[in-house]
Amino acid sequence: MNQPVHIFAPDDDTALLTDTDAALDAARGLLAAGREALAARISADGRISNAALEADQNAAHGLAWLATYVESLAQLRGWAERLAADGRFGEAERLIVAIGFGEYLAQIAGGIPMSQTEIVRPADLGLDAGAVATFRTDAVERLIETGNTDAARRRLAEIMAEQTGAATFGASGLDEEYEMIRDQFRRFAEDRVVPHAHEWHLKDALIPMEIIEEMGELGVFGLTIPEEHGGFGMSKTAMCVVSEELSRGYIGVGSLGTRSEIAAELILCGGTDEQKAEWLPKIASAEVLPTAVFTEPNTGSDLGSLRTRAVRDGDDWLVTGSKTWITHAARADVMTMLVRTDPATDDYRGLSMLLAEKPRGTCEDPFPVEGLSGGEIEVLGYRGMKEYELGFDGFRVPGAALLGGVEGQGFKQLMQTFESARIQTAARAIGVAQNALELGLRYAQDRKQFGKPLIAFPRVAGKLALMAVEIMIARQLTYHAAREKDEGRRCDLEAGMAKLLGARVAWSAADNALQIHGGNGFALEYPISRVLCDARILNIFEGAAEIQAQVIARRLLDSGGK
Repeated sequence: MNQPVHIFAPDDDTALLTDTDAALDAARGLLAAGREALAARISADGRISNAALEADQNAAHGLAWLATYVESLAQLRGWAERLAADGRFGEAERLIVAIGFGEYLAQIAGGIPMSQTEIVRPADLGLDAGAVATFRTDAVERLIETGNTDAARRRLAEIMAEQTGAATFGASGLDEEYEMIRDQFRRFAEDRVVPHAHEWHLKDALIPMEIIEEMGELGVFGLTIPEEHGGFGMSKTAMCVVSEELSRGYIGVGSLGTRSEIAAELILCGGTDEQKAEWLPKIASAEVLPTAVFTEPNTGSDLGSLRTRAVRDGDDWLVTGSKTWITHAARADVMTMLVRTDPATDDYRGLSMLLAEKPRGTCEDPFPVEGLSGGEIEVLGYRGMKEYELGFDGFRVPGAALLGGVEGQGFKQLMQTFESARIQTAARAIGVAQNALELGLRYAQDRKQFGKPLIAFPRVAGKLALMAVEIMIARQLTYHAAREKDEGRRCDLEAGMAKLLGARVAWSAADNALQIHGGNGFALEYPISRVLCDARILNIFEGAAEIQAQVIARRLLDSGGK
């Protein structure tokens, strides 16, 4: 075997890029072998057995994570190649690639953490020692041995300390136009959000309307709505940058745009011309604040079994039932509401989507309309908009509010929004993770113990370096999904992977940053305590990690890995 080289050294760009290219081929080969082994295990008569897939869930979800790692490395490698071509592949970027490949390749060989206590290993996928040996090529071994070293982590932490306040540690890889957008929204977050975010959280207060109005003026709510409908017609990549920076300030602010994104996507994909003309300009300008009303107390992720019903009463609909985990419900002016309009069905085929208008409520009178009541759900984090349980008792909705004017299309219409929603959730996760990293870095520089700053201790420096590396990996995976969406290609797989990894990275970054704070991190007065609470929800909403892994695995197995 070749002698290891220090691939994080400045003069080793060619060796690094060559090895990462070869290692990526090896990782793809292992993924293909794992997919084939699992498919053979859970197939019956040439078809994937749903019962067998569920029974072998650990392996199926492990395949999803392995595929996510392989795609993550591919996007990290592509990022490096683009930067090198542009002459922007500096020392920090080189270290990120070396550490990222070294760590993720080692985890692929030895065990990928799906959660803190669930580690998936090659044997779980039916891969024997021979398959792992084939994967561990010279290039893979060099990267594992010399990529994620203590020296590399320390040097990256040193560079980060010199760049305190940087928007990203390492070049984002985006064009100047996107960096101008980043700068604009970063300044807005620094000036208007960061000074107040922790107080909003501690008081469990609604984000002030003046902030929402300013966001409307900046174009947050119409960012991706076409210009002919009153929006800016920008890309999903731009949406990612905006969501990152706003969520870095406060996840509640970053998430305000999600409601508008979901509503606009629903109307753009499934609405009539009249519905587009009526609602899209109002959503874009923030004249109307939407909320998504999908989940029910006993359905969770199983939306096909929801029971809230809408029945005809003349030209109108009367809605009866319960919904839960409805964000920003009191302040919303319109609800995108998934209901059952065909009582003879008990699956997704009887579902329809309504654009249900309602008056905007206040803290004193949250739901000032007949047929609608609600109660607040108190939550650990993700505050600023408030969560509600809603009860509908003959709530009247005009007949023209049926999205698209055709019954039974609700589930299909909702599925069309999942790609964008999960891409944006991944971007929010990156913003939360970046916030955690910055808080941890600042504290490690300022706090002194045993006569030196915390960052001088190798394990503290190592934590910060790995945070930066994983954030960049998740960022590039998310931008890739956004580019696929912008190009009009199906990207449910890419969006799901970005959300799956981004949520884990956010939680890991918040947890490690709190650890760096020590006992102070456990005190409510320190913002990192808020960030930890905010990070935790990312693994649950927009598809819990387990559901997300199941969806990814099913796609991989059904598509033959393509």
